[in-house]
Amino acid sequence: MASAQPQLSGAPTEFSVLAREGQSVASVERAIRAAGGTVVTSNAAVGLITATAPANGFVERVSADRSVFGAAKAKPIGSAPKSNKAKVKPNVVEKESHGAASKPKAASAQAAGLDPLDSQLWGLKSVRSDLSRTVQPGDKRVKVGIIDTGVDASHPDIAPNFDRALSQNFTKDIVADVKGEPVDGPCEYRGCVDPADVDDNGHGTHVAGTIGAAANGFGVSGVAPNVTLVNLRAGQDSGFFFLQPTVDAITYAGDAGVDVVNMSFYTDPWLYNCTSNPADSAAEQAEQRTVIEATTRALNYAHRKGVTQVVSLGNQHTDLGAPQPDASSPDYPSNSTHPRQIDNASCLSLPVEGPHTIGVSSFGPSQAKADYSNYGVEQISVSAPGGYFRDGFGTPWFRTIENQILSTYPRNVGVAEGKIDAAGNITPDGLDDGVQKATTADGRVGYYQWLQGTSMASPHATGVAALIVSQYGKGSRDFGMNPDAVQRVLEGTASDIACPVPRTVDYLDEGRDASYTATCVGDASFNGFYGHGAVDAWSAVTRGSQFLRG
Repeated sequence: MASAQPQLSGAPTEFSVLAREGQSVASVERAIRAAGGTVVTSNAAVGLITATAPANGFVERVSADRSVFGAAKAKPIGSAPKSNKAKVKPNVVEKESHGAASKPKAASAQAAGLDPLDSQLWGLKSVRSDLSRTVQPGDKRVKVGIIDTGVDASHPDIAPNFDRALSQNFTKDIVADVKGEPVDGPCEYRGCVDPADVDDNGHGTHVAGTIGAAANGFGVSGVAPNVTLVNLRAGQDSGFFFLQPTVDAITYAGDAGVDVVNMSFYTDPWLYNCTSNPADSAAEQAEQRTVIEATTRALNYAHRKGVTQVVSLGNQHTDLGAPQPDASSPDYPSNSTHPRQIDNASCLSLPVEGPHTIGVSSFGPSQAKADYSNYGVEQISVSAPGGYFRDGFGTPWFRTIENQILSTYPRNVGVAEGKIDAAGNITPDGLDDGVQKATTADGRVGYYQWLQGTSMASPHATGVAALIVSQYGKGSRDFGMNPDAVQRVLEGTASDIACPVPRTVDYLDEGRDASYTATCVGDASFNGFYGHGAVDAWSAVTRGSQFLRG
């Protein structure tokens, strides 16, 4: 006698259901309906279906069907928040300097092809974009996808390079989590779906500016100031990145002919997705296996379609080959975390530990590995400027805002954060954070903020990758370049940086505890702090052809 199906109960909830390899999406959709769910959207490239169903009983029901690989609870639907204040994913690393009251220096005269605020962009000079643009400033045919929280296309430094038609938003604002805690806050647009040219978080716009802000005689310029920027939004206003939007954004990049994507995030709610961690419930283990399989399929799909995938290594100051315990997962819904030991053999931080990714670590102005940056020979590819607030201990640099990365800042976010007032003036709080303002000749205004993180390092590498495609890409109608070839040039032309002496760095003088202590393994040509070296745009566009032979 067949066992009785679990009863369905609980609030309406969104689920991601993954088809078993070789099974059709249609068969999984039938299984979803038979289990009491409703199909919302389907990603045929990966076999990932979004469904709604009662919170309890659905996973067990649908997983019993032989066409289903697994199911993951994504988010609640229709909960009312207790307040209008959104829950924001912690970003203490990126905004560590805020309120430090260090003021940026006045802009100095610029060389040809640079913008007025570029004198403050030590990262731009570190990757030698100031030189590379004299040979290759970027080709408009090269499309760079920003898989992030959105891109503010109204910003005067973003607008000239923004492709509004190709940009897409794969998210829907979450008013509250299953416990009624606010997440994204109230919906700003009908249907709770923001337009594809809006960023209500600021993270994605900062990333976009570093990659490809226009060299237009105004504000800042990016590493590749003439490429095309495409917003592939997968992050919530609150900074969370969930499975279905990230998978949809990655596969869309392949279908839309995007050449390079930047992914400065990890897929929530698990910092590490483990196949069978004993600290997790059976349902949580199944959820993480689904995340691993779906993300792997998406990354493989985009790679086959010609997408170079650049990913930040992460800000957990850990060797990704020997990860520290995880006390932050699951980070959604609220108050769900539990401590876990992480087995490197069966746990993956995604997307960086997925296939065909270029992992990027972060260093500061002195080229010291940033205290927060993940590292390790297992996952690293290259390193890049990401900012390091505490760089230069014992010098006037120490704990100064200028140690970080200045880039584009949406006005709407600045107003919401109290850094910009309703009249467009920078507030005292904004001045303490080093927020800057520039005005075009025709009266348009752009704002800029300082952040640090591997999220700021990977855009420098993405910009160099875009220049590589611009310089060496082939084809007429389908202009592009094999992502493996892009990676060979990026790594081959990176500037070697040897391990520090001594190899173990403790960061105690900088005010960090022993968990930050890191040991660099390897030699100058490849090591755990810097990978194959610091990305170098000038070398990439002038010497890269030698790495394309054979």
